Amino acid sequence: MTTYRYTVAELRGQLRQLVLTGAAIALGVAFLIASVSGSGALVDSYSQTAAAEVGPGDVQVTGSVAKAGLDTGTAARARQVAGVAGVSLRLAGRGGVLTEDGRPLDEAAVVSSVSADPALRWQLLKDGRWPTAPGEVLLDTDTARRIGAAPGADVRLARTGGGLATARLVGTLDDRGAPGFAGHPIVGVPDGAVDRYATGITATQLDVRLLPGASRAHTAEALRAALDGAVEVRTRDASVAEATRQSKTLYGVVLIAALSFVLIALAVARMVVGNTFSVVLAQRTRQLALLRCVGADRAQIRRLILRQGALLGTGASAAGVLLGTGLCAAGTALAQAADLGPVHLSLLPSPLTCVLAGLFGVLLTLLAVRGPAKAASAVPPVAALGGAHEAGGGTARLRAAVWSAVLLLTGAALLVLGVVAPPPLSLLAVTLGAISSFFGVLRLSHRLLPAVVAALGVPARRLAGTAGRLATRQLRSSPARTGTTGSALLLGVTVMVGAVTALEITSNSLVPVVSARQPGVFAAAVTGGGPLPAGALAALGRERGLVVTPVRSATVEIDGRGTLVAAADPARLSAHADGVDRARSLADGAALSGLDSGGVRQVAGAADRPGTTLRIEPGRSSLPFTLQSGAVLLVTPATLDRLAPRAAVTTAWISPAEGIDRLTARRAVDRALADYPRIGTTDTAAQAESLRSLMDRMMLITMALLAFSVAIAGLGVAATLMLSVSERAREIGMLRAIGMSRQQLRRMLTLEALLLSLAGALVGTVLGLGYGWAAARSVTSTVGTVGGPPVPLVLAALGLTVLTGLAAAVLPARRVGRMTVVAALRTA
Repeated sequence: MTTYRYTVAELRGQLRQLVLTGAAIALGVAFLIASVSGSGALVDSYSQTAAAEVGPGDVQVTGSVAKAGLDTGTAARARQVAGVAGVSLRLAGRGGVLTEDGRPLDEAAVVSSVSADPALRWQLLKDGRWPTAPGEVLLDTDTARRIGAAPGADVRLARTGGGLATARLVGTLDDRGAPGFAGHPIVGVPDGAVDRYATGITATQLDVRLLPGASRAHTAEALRAALDGAVEVRTRDASVAEATRQSKTLYGVVLIAALSFVLIALAVARMVVGNTFSVVLAQRTRQLALLRCVGADRAQIRRLILRQGALLGTGASAAGVLLGTGLCAAGTALAQAADLGPVHLSLLPSPLTCVLAGLFGVLLTLLAVRGPAKAASAVPPVAALGGAHEAGGGTARLRAAVWSAVLLLTGAALLVLGVVAPPPLSLLAVTLGAISSFFGVLRLSHRLLPAVVAALGVPARRLAGTAGRLATRQLRSSPARTGTTGSALLLGVTVMVGAVTALEITSNSLVPVVSARQPGVFAAAVTGGGPLPAGALAALGRERGLVVTPVRSATVEIDGRGTLVAAADPARLSAHADGVDRARSLADGAALSGLDSGGVRQVAGAADRPGTTLRIEPGRSSLPFTLQSGAVLLVTPATLDRLAPRAAVTTAWISPAEGIDRLTARRAVDRALADYPRIGTTDTAAQAESLRSLMDRMMLITMALLAFSVAIAGLGVAATLMLSVSERAREIGMLRAIGMSRQQLRRMLTLEALLLSLAGALVGTVLGLGYGWAAARSVTSTVGTVGGPPVPLVLAALGLTVLTGLAAAVLPARRVGRMTVVAALRTA
């Protein structure tokens, strides 16, 4: 009991010195709780959205894997089952929505049926009312905004048989309730009006409402028996469970991504704790030596220090749990106040999450204290009392230098291998090389960072005079402390700059490829499907600034199955398109396939011509899918003439002529198709912009999350400076006594923090740029690496680090300003 009282008393005496260290632990634990809770809430939002799309029906009937849609007679048979009160067949097809100037939107619309039974309506109504008459429709809010329509206005839609139809917009839909239709305009129409506005209509699901008191499980069994075996029958709970099960993979991906940032922050926190305890124990060398002299052995000293670390970790982790829970509670309140559609989020962590996070914080602290405790307990009493002990001998230093050199050389070799090797070996080599070389740099940080500080101190000495010289000398005279303190910032900045550099270069390299590897710049097709009018093709051909490649297609019976076959002149397609070289060398009677990998296929013949064989070239190709939506095979025009002589032109790929820019070409396309409102035009640049937008969001999220690591490292800098002030109290008193002002002392402490932060930031930026480029090169080696790092974001990371260093100097500078000369000189 006496030992524990002594441990608590010692910790209370050092609490002021360790408060910033505890803050770093608390922030790491809070970040861990917030990340785990946020990941769970994100996945739960997907599950809730999927449950909303399942609908309110008691039982759902869907087509099996072998049979995508449902038969039209399924609803009638289900209605006869005992316990069934009502059924509603979900119908979906393709349609078109026209803008104010009469042009269709680039994306084909999804026409979805709205159930006549209010209890079986699964869509989420945003404004207005449900449609009840054939001439009434709903649009999703984004589409209504794009065409400038509000409830009560007339909207124009493409009719199934050609021409246009005018309908009354009676309300808007929240597209967040229909994630399966994401990226497409949504048109909601009454049950009996779907065929007026859509083609390719499919019955995707049958929603069943049961009589009060009817058993869902028993009725589902009865429905399964009454319907044929090519359907899946599930209760609503089972359907929601299936939708949730499909999100488990997403949960794993999101959780791993979140925890990776958390682990980086906790690694920084561990470095801060270990560095702070090393400084504290160095200041207590004489006290620990006295304990050794009165009979305490090394194991007791080690246990004493570990118990103090455990007490600090327990208190800081408890504070971190409270902070993390508070942040999650605030996030929950904000989420409930926001309009999230069908999603109702709760970020509150579970008790198990709080307990595990707290235990993790305690274990992290013990792991960080273990090294300093072992070093402190190894100091001999006589050497410690005499102050002549030197930690580690020549052999230990040589061994450390050898290990550092091995790590650096191995890492450099792996990085070079990752740059020149093909994927996926390249990414693995770069990852291992970055880890190995970075640990080598960390082991040499006590030599590297003081050297950088010396270089940065040259202008500091000239601009700040005496304060600059003293700040530079102090950092250089304590290389171990400078290296260990700056290494925490070094880690955070390296990961931050490396991540944003890799994302930026990858984005610059892949985004142009997404657009350039398309067969053309624009694609024109009839909204809802069908052949392109000859007049439209002629109008496009009259535009001198356009290169038009018509794509003919037809459904042909191959090996007893209907297969969509396409043909086009490959010489007119973009030379960068995937598979265009194979298409240009394609022989008559051969085909490129998006599904098969080679062989011979039998083509059925018509009454006036015999059947034939079609040779499938080895290796799959994405070109058939790209040229014509739904196409499986690509053949030469002559081959298609034999297989389907009356094959119509269904798509036209359009590219600007030489010397014509994209915007001018788009105006020419719109001008040529002005009299054909049912023809929609797709710009391949939209896909590239979508990818770039995704990469930009990832970059901002990465910056925000890694900023926690820099903040924790800033706490480490502040803690070290605070300890330095206590250790240098007599020196500070002497400086004051010989005439140095409080303002000069504060400036000296601020310059120390600034030089230390800049040194870590500069070395981390150089390493991050190299690692980021190597990672991006390993990913984009097949398409070529384009561009460089995002200069504004890299400068922002440097600025954040400098601000962190300046903020870290606030408390130490204030403490120095409050010290009097007499009190400082009296300090032992």
